[in-house]
Amino acid sequence: MPISADRFEEITDEDERPTPGTNADKILSFLEEHADQAFTQTEISETTSVNRGSVGPTLVRLREDGRVDHKGTYWRISDHVRSLDGAVVHTEAAAASHDEDSFVYKEWQEHAVDPRDDRE
Repeated sequence: MPISADRFEEITDEDERPTPGTNADKILSFLEEHADQAFTQTEISETTSVNRGSVGPTLVRLREDGRVDHKGTYWRISDHVRSLDGAVVHTEAAAASHDEDSFVYKEWQEHAVDPRDDRE
């Protein structure tokens, strides 16, 4: 079913999760559930039941989107989102600790940009 050009422009690949039930969704969900570990393509294939020939290309696409990291023969969920979350928490704490006479936190918060949200 076609969509309008306006709806097309609203689509942001990096903010949307893969379609449920797809290979990308299965792999990403598995890696998120095991964020403290890294796996080979064979281990990912065996655990997720995604065809071995599909795991590699899917992981490459997920890496290009910044969702997974790759070193040697191992793959894991990316720390990118967690890093952004940590930066936001740190910034909020730093801003809240400033002297209210020289820095009005509520005004700053109204105009602050969340780096996880690039939509304007």
